[in-house]
Amino acid sequence: MDIIICGAGRVGYGIARRLSSENNSVTVVDLSAELIQTISTDLDVRGIVGHGAHPSILKKAGADNADMIIAVTYSDEVNMVACQICHSLFGTPIKIARVRAQDYLEEKWQDLYSRENMPIDIIISPEIEIGKAILRRLNTPGAFDVVPFGNGLVQLIGIQVDAKCPITNMPIQQISELFPNLKASIVGVFRDGQFFAPDPDDQLDIGDNAYFVVESAHASRLLEIIGTYEEKARHVVIFGGGNVGSYVARELEKVSGVRVRIIEADKDRAEATAEDLKNTVVLCGDALSATVQEEAGVRDAQGVLCLTNDDKTNIIAGIMAKSFGAGQVFSLINDISLLDIKASLDLDMIIDPRATTVSSILRHVRKGRILDVFALEGGAAEVMEGEVLDTSPLSGKLLQETVIPDGIVIGAIIRNGNVLLPNADLVIQTRDRIVLLSDIAALKNVEQLFRVSADYF
Repeated sequence: MDIIICGAGRVGYGIARRLSSENNSVTVVDLSAELIQTISTDLDVRGIVGHGAHPSILKKAGADNADMIIAVTYSDEVNMVACQICHSLFGTPIKIARVRAQDYLEEKWQDLYSRENMPIDIIISPEIEIGKAILRRLNTPGAFDVVPFGNGLVQLIGIQVDAKCPITNMPIQQISELFPNLKASIVGVFRDGQFFAPDPDDQLDIGDNAYFVVESAHASRLLEIIGTYEEKARHVVIFGGGNVGSYVARELEKVSGVRVRIIEADKDRAEATAEDLKNTVVLCGDALSATVQEEAGVRDAQGVLCLTNDDKTNIIAGIMAKSFGAGQVFSLINDISLLDIKASLDLDMIIDPRATTVSSILRHVRKGRILDVFALEGGAAEVMEGEVLDTSPLSGKLLQETVIPDGIVIGAIIRNGNVLLPNADLVIQTRDRIVLLSDIAALKNVEQLFRVSADYF
């Protein structure tokens, strides 16, 4: 695909790195000559210095022939205008814009992005996506990643294997024999810095990050079996009252019995956040102050969310909260160089906003009937949900008769609202939805499994 990315910041860089590595033709536009120099040197992309919403710059970037524009500059308005110009002047088929200001995203303005008004095909709000990921994690304590598929019928759950786990030192295929009524499959393992799709004879080791595809109704039982199940947090403290912190607090206010407190350093923002929220206590203070953390009740909190705009504050304040006795501590980190030290930090979850944004975009880049995508471990693998059409090589065949390429593991099949685990005697039917994991080398093979013929349209 020919893709234009407006914005060479952290998000734009992450998207460009991923898409260019898959042999897409990528052109990146940014006003900063320094950022363009860096991205052009580091990645196999073409860089153009200029304003991302100017027609002449977009034409120079190849908008006449582009398949997609992804506008992720720091300005919502630039992103929206870039998409409008690509539609009106160049007929670009797919237009994606990052929009951060919540006022643009209110439901009463949803007609703004119609084809007749401002024709943006996909609006991405990283803050809301991050907030949703945090809420899923709070709702499934004991897992470090929770992602829904199949309209919520199935979940991808990431679990760190520790010494208490009873299913280590046995072939993975034996797990289903021990727990025959558990609808869960292991689809991926991250071990010693390497990701692999496991074979049935492989075993889990202590320290592994194991990824399961599980029917949502069985998620709590899976966590109990593995020994990581925890009670849901009823007292949550949030550091940072910005878009992410406010969104999470607003959603938590809807949950009965949950107490939320926010620490915000900026006085004006603290006052605005307090006015916006109904049942959340907002404290104006420094999250790095032990006194302020004590006043917020960090010592007794089951969940502490470090969501300020400063990575170092999120790391240090999170470590402080953990030392005071807080339960689960999550820290938002934007700087990719800091992600390398996450294993040495006493934190329960590192939130990488770029990973969430890249996953949101990938589902629109993947060919065939790929309905949803989530990238794992920095892009080492993807979990996808795809729909089987008549043109798919899977349709009408026994699973044991199909040739599943190396690096691909089927986790679940969703048929008419029911979740089925893969087994040799299962016949794949048209309109089945399949949730599977693919390592980076097998992605093209996945697209072939869900390929679409011209007759479909």
